[in-house]
Amino acid sequence: MNHQRTLRVDYDQIARVTCVVGSDLNVNLNRSAPPTSRFFSVKCTSSVQYSISPAPLLPSHLAPMRLEERSVLLIRMSQASQLENDGKLSIWYYGGSQEVLGKAILHLTAIEISLDVDADRDGVVERNNANKASWTWGPKGHGAVLLVNCDTERRYRKKPDSECEQITERSDLKDMSLMVLRTRGPAKLPDGYKLTMHISQGDAERVRVFKTRSAMNTGNMLKEVFCKYFEREFPLVLNSEVLTQEVPYLGKTAEMNFYVEGLRFPDKDFDGFIRIHLSLLEPISTGLPETPIFTDTVVFRVAPWIMTPNTLRPSEVFVCSTTDNYHFLKSMKELVASSGYKLTVCHAYMNRGDRWMQDELEFGYIDSPHHRFPVVLDSPRDGDLMDFPYDELLGPDFGYVTRLAEKKDVSSLDSFGNLEVSPPVTVNGRDFPLGRIIIGVQEPIALFSDWLYVGHVDEFLSFVPAPDRKGFRLLLASPDAGYKLFRGLLNDGHGQAKLFEGLKDEEQVSVEEILNDEGLRAENNYVQSCIDWNRDVLKRELGLDEEDIIDLPILFKLVTDKNEELKALAYYPDMVNMIVLGRNLGIPKPFGPRVNGRCALEAEMCSLLEALDLRCTFINDFASYHKLLGEVHCGSNVRREPFDFKWWNLEM
Repeated sequence: MNHQRTLRVDYDQIARVTCVVGSDLNVNLNRSAPPTSRFFSVKCTSSVQYSISPAPLLPSHLAPMRLEERSVLLIRMSQASQLENDGKLSIWYYGGSQEVLGKAILHLTAIEISLDVDADRDGVVERNNANKASWTWGPKGHGAVLLVNCDTERRYRKKPDSECEQITERSDLKDMSLMVLRTRGPAKLPDGYKLTMHISQGDAERVRVFKTRSAMNTGNMLKEVFCKYFEREFPLVLNSEVLTQEVPYLGKTAEMNFYVEGLRFPDKDFDGFIRIHLSLLEPISTGLPETPIFTDTVVFRVAPWIMTPNTLRPSEVFVCSTTDNYHFLKSMKELVASSGYKLTVCHAYMNRGDRWMQDELEFGYIDSPHHRFPVVLDSPRDGDLMDFPYDELLGPDFGYVTRLAEKKDVSSLDSFGNLEVSPPVTVNGRDFPLGRIIIGVQEPIALFSDWLYVGHVDEFLSFVPAPDRKGFRLLLASPDAGYKLFRGLLNDGHGQAKLFEGLKDEEQVSVEEILNDEGLRAENNYVQSCIDWNRDVLKRELGLDEEDIIDLPILFKLVTDKNEELKALAYYPDMVNMIVLGRNLGIPKPFGPRVNGRCALEAEMCSLLEALDLRCTFINDFASYHKLLGEVHCGSNVRREPFDFKWWNLEM
C-alpha cells in the first residue's frame, strides 16, 4: 500500500531523511526555494527515483526546469538501504539568468517495513498483502481471522488461556493468529528513530499480542529458541494496560513473529473487528515527542461461535448417570455403541442428581484457516450440573465460554433446551449455509414457547436428516395427527386399546376415553393453534414448504403452573424430543395403545421416519425423565463435527 509524506527541506542545508520503501516523499519546491528562484534541477543516485508535478513541458535531468508556484517533487526509494544515508538527492535552485542561488541536499536511508497477516485466509502469512488493512466477506473476500483463546493448556490450576497473562505451553501458539514483522535495511535505525506497535483502548479489552524474544534472520538463518519459561520466551507486547510498546528493529533482512490472541467473542456491542498498527517514529528535537512518519495496519475479525445442527455427523454423546435412570442409560449406551460414536457419562459425583444435560450446555466450535476446535457454551441456568462444562470439558483444544446473568434474571427460558439451530437453508434467495439459530421468545428466530410449562422449543420441534429436498425434515408435535391416529384406531375396532400398559402406578386410559374427553380435546386444539403459529414462522424464516415438515402424533394436557396460569405438558412421552445420531434416532418410548402386539404410536413413528432411511430406537425414559418434565433430548447432548463450509465465505 502507498504512503505519502510531506517533507520540509531547506536550501544550503543537508537533511538526513529516513523513509520506507514504497512511500512517497512530497517536497513543495517553491516553498523551500530561495526568494528569487526561477528555475531548478534535480540530481540523485541510482537508488533514488523522483518525478515532478506538474510535469515540465521539456523535462530534462540536466537542463534547469521552470519553477512553478505549485511545483512538487515526489521522491521514492526503490530498495532498502544497505548503509545509513546511502541514497543521495540534491535540488539546485537558479535565478532568472540561471545563476545558482542555492541547493538543498538530502541524505536518504530507506527501510522496508511490513506488518503481515494471513489476509488471503489460506493459512500462510504472505508478504505485504495489499488488502491486509481491511476485511470483506465471501469466497473472494480478504482479511485475517482471530480465534478466542478459550481452551486451556494448563495442567494444573485450570482456567481458559484467555484469562492467563502469559503463554505457558508451546501448544498454546496454535490457538493464536501469527503476525509477522518483516524488515530490511541497514544494521540499525538512524539515531532517535524507533518502531512501535499500538492498539486502541476499545480493542485492548479484546486482544493480546505476544512476541518471540528471538527472531529469524534470513541472512544468517538464526532459529527461534524455546526455553522452558514461556513467559520469558514469549513476552507480552500489548494488552488492556499496555496500548503501545516499542518493538525491535533487527537490522539487515529479518522477521519477527508475533502471536495475536482473541479474548472476546463478537456480540451486540462488539462487531468482531480488531486493528493493530505498527508505526515508524521520527525524532524532532530533544525533549519533544517523536512523530509517526509511517504506519502499517492489519485487521482481524474474531471468529464467531458456531452451533451445529442435527444433520451434522456426531462425534460424542453425553448423558448423566443418576440413581434412577439405569434402564435409560443402558438403552442409550446400546444406541450410541450401535451407531459407532463415543459416549461420555457424567457420573453422580459430578451431576449431583441434575440429569438435564441438554439444558446446561450447548456444543459448537470456532474456526480459522490455521486451526479450529470445539467450544462448549455454558448456559446461565447453573443447576447442579454447572461445574461439568468447566471442570470436565475445558481442556487442550476444547474451549469454554459462558454468558453470565444476574441470578434473579435467569429463568427456564435461559436453559438450552430452548436453543436450537436449523440445518442450512435458503430463504428468499438468501443462503444460510450454517443454519439459523432458533430460540423461544427471543431473537434471532423468535418462536412462541410461553404456552409450554417448561417453555423450551425442543418440546415441539426437531430436525432430522433426509436424502431429498433440502436435506432435512422439520419434525413438529401435532395433536391433530394424534387425534387422527386415535380415530383411525377406533374405526378399526381398537377403541379399548389402552395407553400406559405395563407402567407401574400409572393409570391406563383407552383410546375411546381419550376421544370422548371433550376437555382434553379443547386443550389440544389450543396447543395445536400455538404450534401452528410457530409452524408459519418456521416456514417463513427457514423457507420451508409443507413437504419439508412431518407432523408427529403427540398429545398434550394443560396444568396450572406456580403463577396459576395454564401451561402445556406432553400427555405421554414427547416423541419429538429425541436424540439424532446420524440415521439413528433415540425416541422416547410413548407407551401408546397396543394393536396386534405393537404400540400404535411407535408403528406410526416408524412409518413416518423409516421412509427417510432413519432407524427408530424407542427408549424408556418414563419414570426417570418424562415424569420429571423432560425426555431423551433433554437428558442428553451431542458434540458434532464442524461444517465443511467456512464462515468467512458467507455472502453478507
